Amino acid sequence: MTVFSRRLLVTCTALGLAVMAGQQAQAHGIESSLRYLDGQLELSSSFSTGEPVEGAAVRLLNADGTPGEELGEIGANGQLVLTLPDLVEGVLDLQVDGGPGHRDYLELPIRQGSVLLDEVVQTQNQFTALSAFAWLGAPALLGLTGLMVKVRQPSLNR
Repeated sequence: MTVFSRRLLVTCTALGLAVMAGQQAQAHGIESSLRYLDGQLELSSSFSTGEPVEGAAVRLLNADGTPGEELGEIGANGQLVLTLPDLVEGVLDLQVDGGPGHRDYLELPIRQGSVLLDEVVQTQNQFTALSAFAWLGAPALLGLTGLMVKVRQPSLNR
């Protein structure tokens, strides 16, 4: 097998792994929604397949993004009635944590003590986005490594 064939094989394998990893992560995304029911705020969370995210921890996030107060766990029906801390105005960051790769992040705008449901923003964790770029950068890294080896070989034969 020639050097070019080896490099091509390694590059294609890395690209294939990157594509498969991206599809796997996307297939298990969590979708969450909020509604007021009889004056109580209800969170519904399920995987993109429709299966409830049973047992997922729901917590507030601190301003620095670290986990804060835990509000409860998603039930077998995929729902949790939330009791939010008293806040008249501002934004609360909420995390639905179904385990690594299975998280949802919501920004809840609060006005006059109530969540403005029409303005809730679903955000993506920055780590997830950065890891996707890392997978895409793997073939480039392999190519650079191959180039470094190729450049060093003539100097070793002296």
